[in-house]
Amino acid sequence: MTRFTRESTRAFQILLHPDTAFYARFYAGRDPASYKHELGCVVVLLWLAYRRWKNRKRRERRRFNVHPILRDRMTHSMFITLYPKLREHGEKFFNYFRMSVTSFDELLEIIQEDLTPCQNYVVRDTVSAEEKLVITLRYLATGCYFADLHYAYRLGKSTVIEIVQKTCYVIWHKLKNILMKVPTKAEWEEISKQFQKYTNFPNCIGAIDGKHIRIIKPNDSGSLFYNYKSYFSTVLLAVCDANYCFIAVNIGAYGKSNDSTIFQDSVFYKKLVEKTLDIPDPKSISQTDITPLPHVIVGDEAFSLSEHIMRTYCVLDAAMAPEYLDSRVARALNARVESPAHCTRFTRE
Repeated sequence: MTRFTRESTRAFQILLHPDTAFYARFYAGRDPASYKHELGCVVVLLWLAYRRWKNRKRRERRRFNVHPILRDRMTHSMFITLYPKLREHGEKFFNYFRMSVTSFDELLEIIQEDLTPCQNYVVRDTVSAEEKLVITLRYLATGCYFADLHYAYRLGKSTVIEIVQKTCYVIWHKLKNILMKVPTKAEWEEISKQFQKYTNFPNCIGAIDGKHIRIIKPNDSGSLFYNYKSYFSTVLLAVCDANYCFIAVNIGAYGKSNDSTIFQDSVFYKKLVEKTLDIPDPKSISQTDITPLPHVIVGDEAFSLSEHIMRTYCVLDAAMAPEYLDSRVARALNARVESPAHCTRFTRE
């Protein structure tokens, strides 16, 4: 550090010397490596000086430490004015958050510990775990701009973004092992009974389909996220039960990929092929024909047939299909996810 300071000081003196001939006299007979090192010190110090000057200018341009609009958060925020009234009217609460009051309280109890501000230091007007969940659910329910939440809840825009990201992270890591654990053999059989009851399709343990989620084109991604619908997207591939609840999901695949490719690259498919999902043994579906048939997941014509995948007939083969078969498969496929609002167990009491 002493060498750096000594040589950088000498380099500054040389750089600022009015006599240009001084350079030649100073460096006459000196090692070129030393010359480069001193000039490197100059470059680093100039960059640090520029950065310090830029930060000072940024602070000078900032008119308020806390904007006057945000100072009214404890009296004019939607969390103070609207949220308590919504809790008194269940139907309005559900319309606003896409979640019932009971489900909201249950979810808050699960994630509250990870979202509660640290008590080791005192911070003015901290955001409670309940308010963080309110902001996040409103964003997920409407897909509104962060600026809308910034004004509605009287919080900085960057604060709102951080709250939504952290809350979503906590929700996923807390609930994935609760709501999306690998079903046991008894749970697979229960799912099969539900499909039999609601869709009249025997030995069905799930319905699979993909959903393109529209996104802004990521930087340097080329055409990886450009889908056949002519917009940029990432793919949510999901297997659901008869109650529209997720059994397994694959999130974040390229928009250009088709459903079958995404499915075959997934961990769920590998476990399905390796027979490690504890799927029930084949059983007959009729009293007249006792031939045991495997349990299947139904999908559309984008998926290939296999031992545990059943699909509808494609257009070219539709004339050869038994009249009742496609209607049964189509009825079971109605359990596929069409909207994220119907994808969580917290929306069903």
